[in-house]
Amino acid sequence: MKKTNFGMALTNNDIMKKLRVAHKLRDEDIVKICSLVDFAVTKSELGAIFRNENHEKYMECGDQFLRNFLNGLVIHLRGPMPEKKASAPKAEAKTKPNPRPKYKPKTKK
Repeated sequence: MKKTNFGMALTNNDIMKKLRVAHKLRDEDIVKICSLVDFAVTKSELGAIFRNENHEKYMECGDQFLRNFLNGLVIHLRGPMPEKKASAPKAEAKTKPNPRPKYKPKTKK
């Protein structure tokens, strides 16, 4: 973990570990989730990401990896986005006259 002036910051690896535990995901599940967004990842890469920082085979989780995993996780949990229907062209809005009367200054009697 990297130390900052504000205390301990979470690394991408820490976020991946927490999401893995929170959603009870196995390596196979993470590989499938990444494949939902056409991002290829192997079990050995995942093993390197989930290792201890001091381990020889530790690999830092990059921003692109985390971004693709999160996008895949959204699809996994919510399902794919529905296709947008082509809406008919909108008719030009007719301008309505202003319902408020025009300002008339008060005259003194």
